Amino acid sequence: MGETTPSENEWLIMEVIWKENRPITASEIIEKLKGVLDISQKTIRVMIGRLVSKGVLDYTIDKNDARIYHYFPQKTKDECLNMKSRRFVKNYFGGDASLAVASFLKSGNITEEQLAELERLVESLKEGQ
Repeated sequence: MGETTPSENEWLIMEVIWKENRPITASEIIEKLKGVLDISQKTIRVMIGRLVSKGVLDYTIDKNDARIYHYFPQKTKDECLNMKSRRFVKNYFGGDASLAVASFLKSGNITEEQLAELERLVESLKEGQ
């Protein structure tokens, strides 16, 4: 099975759709991406089609003009982030989540506050098991 999560540029399209929190047309998406994504309108429309094929987006047809589609998310941002994270850990860390976390912690500048938040997260995960 092919990739089912948004690519980097598709993610920008999804950010627009998630932010709008309402059905949105391709023209509206293109307008909101001006200055953000430097690719043609046709390419943006192709990426929207790919997002529909991946099951990330769906659409309804305008009741007054069958040429206009209103797109809405089929997956939340959190669902897509979780899928991308799992795939990333699988592809780059052999599925070992602890190795992935350790790598990120070693490579980042973690503040005391962020470290405390991570400790709280680990404790809550332990309690949930």
